[in-house]
Amino acid sequence: MPDHGNLFDLPSPASGTEIFDKLFANARLRIERIASNAAASPEGFWYDQPDDEWVMLARGEAVLAFADGRQLVMRAGDWVTIPAHCRHRIVSTGPDAVWLAVHAAGERGNS
Repeated sequence: MPDHGNLFDLPSPASGTEIFDKLFANARLRIERIASNAAASPEGFWYDQPDDEWVMLARGEAVLAFADGRQLVMRAGDWVTIPAHCRHRIVSTGPDAVWLAVHAAGERGNS
């Protein structure tokens, strides 16, 4: 039987934390579900990932910040494409945020 599930069938993370759950992966693609409960990146921390990332906020609300000073307020259904090495961080999330993140390896097969 094929692997299957429900995007919203997951435990609630403790306040201020996130839970990452790999839903699918191969050599060039990784799909994660991320549950966030009033989470934020640590002060001064920036994600700087080797792969392109497409992320959709499936439930809740969140604010992302980018190293160039821009901020993006997100609501359920909003998505953003974050190119490889685009420094970004989580400013805040609501208590019940659920993300769907797709990481695509570059031409050299980074993952």
